[in-house]
Amino acid sequence: MTETAWSPNAYVRPPRAAPQRRRRPPAPSHTHHHAPQHRHRTIFISDVHLGTRGCKAELLADFLARNSCDTLYLVGDIVDGWQLRRRWYWTEAQTRVVGEILRKVDEGVRVVYVPGNHDEFLRDYCGRSIAGIEVVRETIHETADGRRLLVLHGDQFDGVIGYAKWLAHVGDRAYGAALALNDRLHVLRRSLGLPYWSLSAYLKRKVKNAVEYVSRFEEVVARAAAPKGVDGVLCGHIHQAEIRRIGSILYLNDGDWVESCTALVEDARGHLEILRWASSSPARDHARTRDDAPQEAALIPI
Repeated sequence: MTETAWSPNAYVRPPRAAPQRRRRPPAPSHTHHHAPQHRHRTIFISDVHLGTRGCKAELLADFLARNSCDTLYLVGDIVDGWQLRRRWYWTEAQTRVVGEILRKVDEGVRVVYVPGNHDEFLRDYCGRSIAGIEVVRETIHETADGRRLLVLHGDQFDGVIGYAKWLAHVGDRAYGAALALNDRLHVLRRSLGLPYWSLSAYLKRKVKNAVEYVSRFEEVVARAAAPKGVDGVLCGHIHQAEIRRIGSILYLNDGDWVESCTALVEDARGHLEILRWASSSPARDHARTRDDAPQEAALIPI
């Protein structure tokens, strides 16, 4: 293309005698989908809570667009049915998250949905396929190096959910109010060009009772998985990203997309790691944590 094509003269209205050119409709933008992609064998995400104000849908939509995989596991609480039953809330960014998931289905990615307690309405459809997404109560994932991982949401091991569900709903409302303050901080930090950081997660990591609760939960899940003859167990629910060995079981938790913005990924050799997707920079530097490495992540009582 010559320089004159971009000169101001190129935009001068032609004489009336000259024929008018038909304008073409603008081509749809695919810039977002043409972003550089990180390739994984498997991606695990959970606790997105679409339908709530706390959901970091913008970051998740970006993560899904920039990370490709052969299999995507949605490990529960992807849609927050509790909140949507009380009051409808939905944003364009949350629609983009759904669109990115369906785009992966169209591209041939196997997508497996393991419903949690907030999207328990989907448990009535376990064993079926919805829009190309497999819905299962729990499943076994085999890594590239031959390890068998039990995949489940984990709410069945939570005493509050199992024996006092009304208390869980009360806690859910209180937690939603607490997130409002956290969201204001997120907006402020983003305006200053700073990466995402969770004040509420930081404070809760300092609460002794909450730390003890998480530790007990992890041990109970690992003990329950051991008799099933698996090498490890992967869950969500407590919003605490973690990779650690408990006895003979590798315990994995993929975190959440409300505070910590983490996913657990597997590469072509079967190595497992946690990705933290919380940078506001286009050149995205995401922290990685390999198998059994100590991990500091967000903590949310659910």
